[in-house]
Amino acid sequence: MLEFSLPARYQVPSGGNLSDLVHQNAEQHPGVAVIGRKVAGEWQDLGAAQFLAEVHAAAKGLIASGVQPGDRVAVMSRTRYEWTLLDFAIWCAGAITVPVYETSSAEQVQWILGDSGAVAVVTETDAHAAVVAAVSEELPLLTRTWQIERGALAALAEAGAEVSDATVAERRKVPTADSIATIVYTSGTTGRPKGCQLTHGNFLAELGNVTARLEPLFRTGDSSVLLFLPLAHVLGRIAEIAAAIAPIKLGHVSDIKDVTAELGSFRPTLILGVPRVFEKVYNTARAKAQADGKGKIFDKAADTAIAYSRALDAGGAGPVLRVKHAVFDKLVYGKLRAALGGRATHAISGGAPLGERLGHFYRGIGFTVLEGYGLTETCAATAFNPHDKPKIGTVGQPLPGSSVRIAEDGEVLLKGPQVFTGYWNNPQATADALADGWFATGDLGSLDDEGYLTITGRKKEIIVTAGGKNVAPAVIEDRIRAHALVGEVMVVGDRRPFIACLLTVDPDFFPKWKELNGKPADATLADLREDADLLAALQSAVDDGNQAVSHAEAVKKFRLLDTEFSEASGHLTPSLKLKRNVVLKDYADDVEALYRR
Repeated sequence: MLEFSLPARYQVPSGGNLSDLVHQNAEQHPGVAVIGRKVAGEWQDLGAAQFLAEVHAAAKGLIASGVQPGDRVAVMSRTRYEWTLLDFAIWCAGAITVPVYETSSAEQVQWILGDSGAVAVVTETDAHAAVVAAVSEELPLLTRTWQIERGALAALAEAGAEVSDATVAERRKVPTADSIATIVYTSGTTGRPKGCQLTHGNFLAELGNVTARLEPLFRTGDSSVLLFLPLAHVLGRIAEIAAAIAPIKLGHVSDIKDVTAELGSFRPTLILGVPRVFEKVYNTARAKAQADGKGKIFDKAADTAIAYSRALDAGGAGPVLRVKHAVFDKLVYGKLRAALGGRATHAISGGAPLGERLGHFYRGIGFTVLEGYGLTETCAATAFNPHDKPKIGTVGQPLPGSSVRIAEDGEVLLKGPQVFTGYWNNPQATADALADGWFATGDLGSLDDEGYLTITGRKKEIIVTAGGKNVAPAVIEDRIRAHALVGEVMVVGDRRPFIACLLTVDPDFFPKWKELNGKPADATLADLREDADLLAALQSAVDDGNQAVSHAEAVKKFRLLDTEFSEASGHLTPSLKLKRNVVLKDYADDVEALYRR
């Protein structure tokens, strides 16, 4: 199959824009909770009418401060309620939102604010404000700043006290479906970030079709989603807008370390995450079982869940498997579902492959993770698994109303109303990415006869060994990274005689591993770098990864680094993708050591 498409289930309203969503919700569901907000340590519901009032107050402040239709207003903050409120306020003022990662460096902030021509910025903390202040002299257009933790919303409300509702109504009608809603800068593994122009129509077509296709997961007045992904990333934004388009209740968590606790208190019915989150949940549960002397029970339960899920694809489980599954549901699965809040039956995962084994595990415990696929340029999910017919190991079928094509060289091409209009201030990059309406993703993949897409790697990441073998590193990297002890893994071997890899240890799991294996609690990774038990555990992770690929693609040697790859170290993007060129440069000696005889 070279091309597949599905008919649209949702049509973007003529002249509509994203500000319509909060107004429709206030009119049609005024008392329905659309926001769950943490106040004094407790979750409190915010109805649609009250949310609109707070959005209007901020929008009036922006208008009173001189923000004009089409102006760019930046937001630099962690994921929190105020981010979502400001997003809709900016749209109600007729302006364009420019998200900035709260971890961005001064150089990155200067580039994004300068390239976008932002006239105003809302930061969250003193540290964020200091970064903006440090580069403000280089940003002559930036004339207005506010800070969330220093009363930004109150200041905006006070400034806009004299602005009428009629003025807001007039302003918010200026943008059309074809107008730019946001400029999202790609985190980029190489070069300067490019600003992706995403229109109001892009988001409406995307989320209108997603919520229509997954309708049972978006039940107004009953469903809820807890957002902990960065709102500077497009995947976080689609959760915000999907919640508004349904509408369902949206909660925010600023610190990923608080997610486990907040899942239990917020109790969402739907979870949006990235594979690393689901890997951590599994690995943490397994480590706890091992520490409690129940490791063998957990492993048997996991194997049973995987077998049960696989049986669902082959006509259903037999009586023996059903009995085993029922027993483990009481002993293990119910506790795992409770750790995820107790109400959620589904999650949506994107950003990277989840892995087939983990996908079957979660479905087997009664919590189906629906993998999707997309890029910033496609407004996130351009393909996703339907809730009623998921194919684990694939990223699903195309978004209704869009098409997926596989080029002759295996590259995935995308076309549809969710595809961006181009890169801001970069016509050459736009021309390189778009041809006859098709967006060239740079990813490699295949389609089955039902239109389910499988992603196999990145074109630019293909490794060609000295023997001429083409190797896509993503497959084996994802499999190795799923091991509890592994933090990050990067496959190397371009123009080399064999495939090898660099490994880091997961800093969160390392203390538990030392405890389980009788190592000194104060032993550092540098102390244990040559430890036989540690190396054997990592070798088992590599061996498991090798099962997913051919012999020529298998990792023959690995090298453990006594550090970790992170965004702070410069080796990961904010969306947790490896900056391969940076890793190769910084660890060139370690790569060379892998190939010394």
